[in-house]
Formats: sequence, structure tokens, C-alpha cells
Amino acid sequence: MDLFYKAKAVRLRSYHEKYLTAEEDEETVIQDRDGASRNATWTVEFINDGGKNNTIRLKSCYGKYLTASNQRFLLGMTGRKVLQTVPHRLDSLIEWEPIRKGNQVKLRTRQGQFLRANDSIPPWRHSVTHNIPHRTSTQDWILWDVDVVEILVHSPVPRDPPPLVYHEESELVSEFSSPSSTLYSASPASFSRQESEEFVASSLMKFGDGRLIYYHIANEYGEINEGVEGICIPFKGNSVEELRKTLEEETGLEDIIVCTKSSLNGKFYPLRLQLPPNNSNMDVVVVPSGII
Repeated sequence: MDLFYKAKAVRLRSYHEKYLTAEEDEETVIQDRDGASRNATWTVEFINDGGKNNTIRLKSCYGKYLTASNQRFLLGMTGRKVLQTVPHRLDSLIEWEPIRKGNQVKLRTRQGQFLRANDSIPPWRHSVTHNIPHRTSTQDWILWDVDVVEILVHSPVPRDPPPLVYHEESELVSEFSSPSSTLYSASPASFSRQESEEFVASSLMKFGDGRLIYYHIANEYGEINEGVEGICIPFKGNSVEELRKTLEEETGLEDIIVCTKSSLNGKFYPLRLQLPPNNSNMDVVVVPSGII
């Protein structure tokens, strides 16, 4: 899990030196050598489950989740398709448990299978499935290098994590950078929390006035994990409706309610019309419609 520490967006490079890539049909997932493509960047969501599991979700540039489907890749073969989907509810099919092996990671499904980069002749070549490799020659096909391309201001994992080891080509880039912007190569371990906040804040200031929004996502019981720090996004504007739309795009959820949490009784109260003035930073709770 520590390979994803402070990661908001990553690229995953397979054993075959290809990147996990979301196809333009917004459904297929393949391997491709073009790591500079936005289709090779995946947003990381840390699952708010009270610390029971070290699991994440990965969202493509189309706002769809990396999904371990139940569809067979080929008739008679054990591998099953990995797709981009937007499920009706956030279930275990879009949850992946990172298991570190040296400087690389294996991504395991809740059913115990692994994200696998295939090779050989078509249609296996460039494909991605999930299964359990049994042959020795394919054991390395479930290993992935993690390249961080954007960091979180507030890390959603506990403080004082184990020492970090990233691929030496890991890169840091603001979500506001243009495709032609220079990438800053650095070890994520070299960024303190304060430095990370300053990095995002400085990116925000380039585009005029704005504020930082820290958000938690409430579960189906209307609860949030107090032990996990909120995820940070920059936001310009004072309209609650604009913030709601921004958070829907950020989280992939629909019909959400943006709330604040009372420090007195712990209850969630919906925000109305306008945000507080002066562009002061805010903590909010994203509550799916129907919970409150």
C-alpha cells in the first residue's frame, strides 16, 4: 500500500514495459507503450472502510473504474476481462488490494485474483485480464511498476508510513499542467505534508483566486472514517452547485449532497447556495442522495 502513499494519480507499467491504458471506447483496458498519453493515467481513490482493508479504486481518464469483471476473456480460458465501468454501486469488483513485492506491486481482487498483463500472439497480446498465474513463466506478468504523476495534499493513509521506494522515473505534475509542461522528477518521500500543500496551493494561485476543498465520502450508513484525512482538490467559485458538480466529476458519484459536519453533534448539514466568503479552505462531506 505504501507505493501509493500520497498518490492522487499514477501510471502502472507492466512486465512487458507497457502501460495500463484505458481505450477510447471507454470500456476496454489494454497495455500500450505510450506512457505520456492521458489514457495511461489512473486516479487513485482510497477506500473508506474503517481501516479494515488496504484497498484502492483506480479511475480512468473517462471517469470509469478499473473493474475485475466476470466475463471470460476467451472461451475455455481461465482469465477474465478487466474493463472500465461505472457500477450502480461501488462494490468489490472495482476494489484492488496492492501487495508489494520489492519495488513493484501486485494488485489483487477481493476474490484473490491478480491484475495480469498478457503477452504472446493475438488476441492475448496487449490484453489485460485478472486471474491466478499457475505457470512459472507468467508469474512476473502480475507485477507492476508504480509511477506517481500527481500527489495528494492530504494523504489518506496513516501517518509515519513505512519507508517509500518508488521507481526511479517517478514523476510529479500538477493537475493544472499542460501536456507540454515540464515534469518534475522527484522521490515522493522528499515531499513533506506542508510542502505538498504549498505545491497544490501555488498551482491554484496561478489561475487566480480560489480555495482548497478537503472532502470525505460518507458510506451507506452516513458515516465517515475520522482516522483518514480528507482528499484535497482546488476549487474556484462560491456556488455550492458548482462545487457539487465538481465533486461529482471528481468522485464519479451522482446526485450527491455537499455537507458540512457539525462539531457539536457530529451530524451532517447540507450547504446552501453560497460557500463562505474570503476563499477560506473548507472541509466538506460528500453524501450520496438518500442517506440524509
